[in-house]
Amino acid sequence: MKFIQEFKEFAVKGNMIDLAIGVVIGAAFNKIVDTLVKYVVTPPLGYLTSGSDISDLKLVLREPTLDAAGKVQDPGVVIEYGIFLEACIDFLIIALTIFLVVKAINSLRRDAEDEKNPKVPTPKDIALLADIRDQMRETNALLKKQDQ
Repeated sequence: MKFIQEFKEFAVKGNMIDLAIGVVIGAAFNKIVDTLVKYVVTPPLGYLTSGSDISDLKLVLREPTLDAAGKVQDPGVVIEYGIFLEACIDFLIIALTIFLVVKAINSLRRDAEDEKNPKVPTPKDIALLADIRDQMRETNALLKKQDQ
């Protein structure tokens, strides 16, 4: 019973909706990064590596064997490090993009929470907390004067 109540609170507070939105945006972002790597970043790198596509780079330890009909009998031993390099490039682009987005959000948040910044209007909750803090300082100063 408690589990169902906790799940309702989770779903109603928007956490599940936020998660779903994040997954959808993440999937779309993955397509953008995949396209960027395959069609923008990889071709120049392939040009630098003898004109081959990076994802096609591999180290063949044992050649695959074919039968008379041309079907693969033994797949051989092939280390396809090009696919790994492409995945690393994908990761670096995603990590860099997320870093830049988080950095921008943190900068905006710092500006919004700075009550002395005249460019950004202070949110009501921050202004209220600042007023309470100032009142407490005044009260403490008055109490210290009375004690002396």
